[in-house]
This record gives sequence, structure tokens and C-alpha cells, in this order.
Amino acid sequence: MKLRTLAAALACTLSCRMGPNFHRPDPPPVARYTHGGVRRTITADGVAQVVRPGAQLAATWWSLFGSRPLDRLVRLALANNQDLATARANLRRSEWNLRAGAGLFLPQIDVSAGAARLRQNFAQFGTGTSGTSGTSGTSGTSGSGTSGGSALPGATGAREFSLYTANGNISYSLDVWGGNRRRLEALRAQVDVQYFSLAAAHLAVTGNVVSTAIARAGYAEQIRVTEELLADLRDQVGLAQVQARAGTVAYSTVLALETQVANTAATLPPLRQQLAAADALLASLLGYAPAQWRPVEIALADLTLPRELPVTLPAQLVRQRPDVLIAEATLHVSSANIGVATAAMLPTFTLNGSPGFQSTNLGNLLTFGNFVWSFGGNLLAPIFHGGALNAQRWAAVEDFRGSLAHYRQTVLSALQDVATMLEAVVHDAEGVEATNRAVDVANETRKLVQINYENGLATYLDVIVANQQYREAMISQVAARVRRLQDTVALFIALGGGWWQDGAATPACAR
Repeated sequence: MKLRTLAAALACTLSCRMGPNFHRPDPPPVARYTHGGVRRTITADGVAQVVRPGAQLAATWWSLFGSRPLDRLVRLALANNQDLATARANLRRSEWNLRAGAGLFLPQIDVSAGAARLRQNFAQFGTGTSGTSGTSGTSGTSGSGTSGGSALPGATGAREFSLYTANGNISYSLDVWGGNRRRLEALRAQVDVQYFSLAAAHLAVTGNVVSTAIARAGYAEQIRVTEELLADLRDQVGLAQVQARAGTVAYSTVLALETQVANTAATLPPLRQQLAAADALLASLLGYAPAQWRPVEIALADLTLPRELPVTLPAQLVRQRPDVLIAEATLHVSSANIGVATAAMLPTFTLNGSPGFQSTNLGNLLTFGNFVWSFGGNLLAPIFHGGALNAQRWAAVEDFRGSLAHYRQTVLSALQDVATMLEAVVHDAEGVEATNRAVDVANETRKLVQINYENGLATYLDVIVANQQYREAMISQVAARVRRLQDTVALFIALGGGWWQDGAATPACAR
């Protein structure tokens, strides 16, 4: 009977775990991102983008833009970015914490040694003198003296000596209720949190570098277009001044053209400021101070719009997006903490042993005759803690419920991001086509008005209006092309960036 009881206790120790066992949440029960589906082919500016449902995005997705300078920027950022360095350190810290937690399942052994000088006080005891027999001369009676009298206290004494000890302390906590296993489970899930946080940092850095480089190319192109238009306007001002001196046009025409020159020139400083801000941001992403990094010139025309758009299915998305995986690992931590809090409400069992040596002579301390030992066990059962332990368990339960709600919202946000960007690339293509038509019409109008002006059929006011419309159309066209490129980047980021695809590009290699 005792053997059966011992076997049952051992089986419970090896298998019993308080709290719920964690199961990955089911993927969302949807097969597409938008209610009406997604257009499979998106054409604009002579370039068609084809949506490939179920296809996987390459890990080095930025190479799809066909720019070697852009590839070099991304590689430099992955090597030097400080947010990535922080994420790597956090991952290594969590791994060390996991290793430390694994020590809970092994005996804890400590060694101590000591030497002490001791003084011991004690009392000395003496014996009374024996009486002698005598004869009284007058009475003739005999009298006896005391014989073997009681002991009388004497002087006190003291003894000093040295005591040397060398002891080992061994303790082992029986994980009867699985509390330590739940702690280790939580630590392992925390490693997952930090690993996927590193993946999220990897995704954010690459996305920000590519998007900022595209924006910088757009600012540079807008500055180029504005400067070209400004040069044309200044030529027209010079011509108008000659005509005004000749008396063929009013001087008000010159003033009107100069006003347009000033208004157009006023748009350059904001563009240059945006360009400088993009350079400073790129320097920071690459791990440099702005003064340490020379901007890399990437022209908008040198960037190729990716022809294919691999779109993973929603069920795959929740297994690939770092933010969803972080939320899932956090949910796992919360689940394990319920078991930890539940086990804390139950008795704990600890085995203790203390072998060692004691001697008053250091020279023979480590001999068999001076060996001492003790062995025992402890039971600690919580009786009354003012409801704290029960409250802590319910706090862990509520933390799990909150983590579950956060996970579900993260999934919804992920689906929303992909749906939004799939619609965005469609509308971006429509925007590019519209601006292309606007530029063509504005350019033809500008040429026609110039010819009419030279033949006296139009005024300089007509020329000014035509030039302004052409400039605005050109700037809008550049902005539309930049937006199409950046929204393609945003779609790749919303799909998770493909970081899991290639070992050379995943965060694991950065560890």
C-alpha cells in the first residue's frame, strides 16, 4: 500500500500541473481580406501588378524594387541599427532567464566553511573535611564529627578553544503541483515574445528604410521639376521685360510673371526641408549621426515597381506577422502564470540535507571521525494570507482574459492592414493614371497658350495660369508615383515581410 502511495505521489510530481494547458488560438474563419475580393491585375503607367493569392513573400522583398543602392542601405541598417541591437540584447536576456529558470528542477547545493574562537565557563566543585572521633573527659560520652560531608562549591573556571566547520547544504523542492514547470513554461514563452519582437524590429527597420528612401527620391524629383519650371518662368520674365521696354506689353505683365516666379520659388524650401529630414531619418536608421553619413542619391526613375504581389491567406498571416505572434506568445505567458498562481495556494515540499565536518583541530578537520550530517524534509502549507493568494490567482485569470482580447484585436488589426493596403494599391494605380492624363492635358494646354500668346491670341495671364496648372499636375504625378511605391512597401510589411523565409535574412541569424 505504501509503495502504491509513493508511486502515485511520484507520478503526480512528474505530471501534475496546475492551471490550463495552452493551445494556440484558431486562425480567423475567413478566406479573403475584403468583402468583394481583390482585383488580380492592377495596371497603371504602363506597369501591371499581379496579385498572387497564397504565394509567399521573399525574405529580401526590398530587392524587388531593383535598386542596388537601396539594397546596400537595407544591409547597412540591419548591421548597425540600434533598435535591432536592443531587440537582440532583450532576446539574449530572456534566453539566459530561461536557463536560470531550468535550475529550479535540480538540487540546490551550497558549501560553507567557518572558524570561530569559543570560550566556555564552568564551576569547580570541592569536598568537605571528614570529622574525627574524640572522648569527652568530663562527660565520658563519645561524640562523632561529620564524616563524608556534602560537596561545597569552589571557584569557577573557563576553557577557550577553536571550532572549525566545513558544511554542505543540499535542498530540493518537489514540484508536486507543477508550479515550477509553469514558471519555466512562462519563461520559454517570454523567449518567444522577445524573438518575435526582434522579428518585428527587423520588419520595422527594413520597411522604414525602404519607405524613407522612396520618399527622399520623390522629394528630389519634385525639387527637380519645380526648378525646371522655375527656369522656364524666369525666361518668360526676361522676355516680358524686353517687350515692356519696347512698349508692346504693359509692365503689369512683368509684375504678374515675377509674382508667379516668387510663388513657385516659395515651394522649394519646404521640399528641401523634407529632403533634409529624410536624410536625417535614414542616417538614424542606419546607425549614424546625420553629420557622419553622406546621403545616397536614389532617383525615382531607378526604382522598379514590383510586378508581382504575393498575398498570403489570412490563416497563414496570423502565423507569420510578428505582432500577432508576439500577442500569441504573451497569451501563452499569461496562461502559464495562472498555473503558477494556483500552485502557490497549495503546500510545498522541500528535502534538505547538510553533511559536513566539525573539529577543534584544523589539521584533522576532514577526517571520518569528525563527519556529521543531518537530513530532513519541510512542508510549508499556506493557511491564512488575508485572501492575497486567491486574489493573485484571479488577477492572473484576468490577465489571461485581457491577453486573449488583445490577441484577437491584433488579428483584426492585421487583417485590416492587409485589406487597406490591397485597396490602396488599386486606388494608387487609378491615381497614377489620372495624374498622367492631367499632365498630358496641362502640357498640351501650356504649349497651345504659348503659341496663341506669341500670335497675339492670348494674354500673359493665360500663360501664367497654364504654367501653374502644368506645374501642379507634374507635382501631383510625382506624388502619385511615390505613393504607389510606398503603398506597395506597406502591403509587404502588412503581410509580415517574409522574414521567416530565408535563414540569411531572418532575425535568428542576428542572434
